Amino acid sequence: VYFDGSCPLCRREIAIYRRLPQAAALAWVDVSAGENLGAELSCQAAMARFHVRDAQGRLFSGAAAFSQMWRQFPGWRWLGYVSAWPPLSWLFEGAYRLFLPLRPALQRQVRRWSGESP
Repeated sequence: VYFDGSCPLCRREIAIYRRLPQAAALAWVDVSAGENLGAELSCQAAMARFHVRDAQGRLFSGAAAFSQMWRQFPGWRWLGYVSAWPPLSWLFEGAYRLFLPLRPALQRQVRRWSGESP
């Protein structure tokens, strides 16, 4: 699971998942730490969108990545399967793409609310 640890929204959401018992079986990679992500995923791409690599090495991005991650957690598994089913998968990806331009403003609001510096 590749996530932007510099994003207060992302950190809070990922913290929810990491508290689940099954999270110990996943590798959590904070892409803002500048780690080597491999040839097919640049740091810039990983910072721009959410990514998940499955056990077979396939890389998923955006809503498909959330779908893959949710399937790993029993309480969330149903959402992982529903969100992968067309046409709902298209709606989830569309909603994710609408969210992306709003993310910077939401990050600023969360930082202000929490007293965190940029």
